[in-house]
Amino acid sequence: MDPARGSMSSVSTQSTKPDDGGPLSNPFVLRHGRRYLRDLPYPLPCDLPELQRQNLHTLLATSAFGRALGSSPRKQRPPQKVLEIACGTGYWSSLCHDYLSGLGYDNVQFTGLDIVPIAVDLRKQGIDWRFIQHDLRKVPLPFDDREFDIVVMKDLSMVVPIGSPTQRILDEAARILKPGGTLEIWETDHIIRSILPHPPPPPGMNKHEYACAVSTGTFLISPLTPFTEVHNKFLKASNSWIQEALDKKKLSPTPCSRISQMLLQETETLRDVEYRRVAIPLGELRWEREGAPDKQSAKRRGSEAARGKRGIHTLESTTLTEEQAALRYTALLVVIQMIESLEPLLKEVSGKNQEEWQRWWGSMMSDLLEQKGASSGECLEIGVWWCHKV
Repeated sequence: MDPARGSMSSVSTQSTKPDDGGPLSNPFVLRHGRRYLRDLPYPLPCDLPELQRQNLHTLLATSAFGRALGSSPRKQRPPQKVLEIACGTGYWSSLCHDYLSGLGYDNVQFTGLDIVPIAVDLRKQGIDWRFIQHDLRKVPLPFDDREFDIVVMKDLSMVVPIGSPTQRILDEAARILKPGGTLEIWETDHIIRSILPHPPPPPGMNKHEYACAVSTGTFLISPLTPFTEVHNKFLKASNSWIQEALDKKKLSPTPCSRISQMLLQETETLRDVEYRRVAIPLGELRWEREGAPDKQSAKRRGSEAARGKRGIHTLESTTLTEEQAALRYTALLVVIQMIESLEPLLKEVSGKNQEEWQRWWGSMMSDLLEQKGASSGECLEIGVWWCHKV
């Protein structure tokens, strides 16, 4: 599927009336040559390059998981109404529509909520869709109690500060869910770690999830998965700057470590908490190549599909399929583009002037893209958590 489906070429016109004089009525301001939300603590731009990065990120996550939902819809109560909180372009909703439609769930209404109307009008794609413009900081959300079968909160770690604001959104999500309805949280850690060689399969692993990880060239994460601090010197530097910058804004640089505990504490409203986390390497890992089997075994893994192919994302490897190499290159792009989107904050905390930043940026790009510098286990970690309302 083309992530351009979520571009800004055709925004939705269906929205609530914005607040007079507030950030909803005049939401944007230009800073550092990019467009930002006015008077809001959101650290990322709100322009086409950033929205395209978010779409690419969504495509990466759903591809790594092999589906647009972590949970499995139940035939005894098919989903009818799905809400995507902080929907952005609405790209995830379009992917979820395709996924549910493929399972035979055709009569599903999708609702997207965001502070600015940048979502495409998915009705033009044949999707039962409505967009609601609303500031997440203002509760209650403009929905009835027990209105939705599925509520998805995706990538809110850059939107909602740690602490009571997160709890308010969680309480609202529980309020608007139907009893037995499903809450899903999708998140990505913004700090890069390196996975150690030959991580063992998680104990009690789901066979289908493990098969998906093998086919995509990713690694399921469990408490036993061996990680270490990132090896690449450029990612190590960006890690420290991202940590400091997000700490100042009371945003979590490692949200994936918090979500299970947060959901498990909601014993009166939520039950059956499950999760799936994967580490996506940012390239072919040295220990994968060094431990590669003979050519016949490599062929059985499909690496012959990648051999001899040309293109910037293809690795000269006998261990990865073309699809696996493309997925990892996409993860690398998402990491690089996130650093680019955070440039003003990272320049500030690093103390670099524009010339120094450009020099560092050029060296980083050369290292990661040309010299395959992320080959010592560097991974992007993503996760999806789901549970049901009591």
